[in-house]
Amino acid sequence: MEDQNILNLSRSIFWVCFSMGTIFLLGGLMTRQDDFVVGGYLLLVLAAPLNLLFALGFLVYGIIHRSKFIVCLKAIGILCINIPIAILYTIIGYNLIF
Repeated sequence: MEDQNILNLSRSIFWVCFSMGTIFLLGGLMTRQDDFVVGGYLLLVLAAPLNLLFALGFLVYGIIHRSKFIVCLKAIGILCINIPIAILYTIIGYNLIF
């Protein structure tokens, strides 16, 4: 896999998870419907293992192909940007319920 393909895959996963989380958060804030909150927490429960699985895959790929290790670490860093955003969205969503 080329360096750019690795980074593009990581960016795609990041943007899909980020976009879906933002849609659920804004939907919950604007409509005050519990369905958006439930969907957001379901996304959190499903996206965290998905991101972790891809991060682990990038790490293993980087270890096996030493020349791609730095690129794989950058891809993992891109995926890790979602962690503080997810924490912030969780706090906001939790305050939405209570």
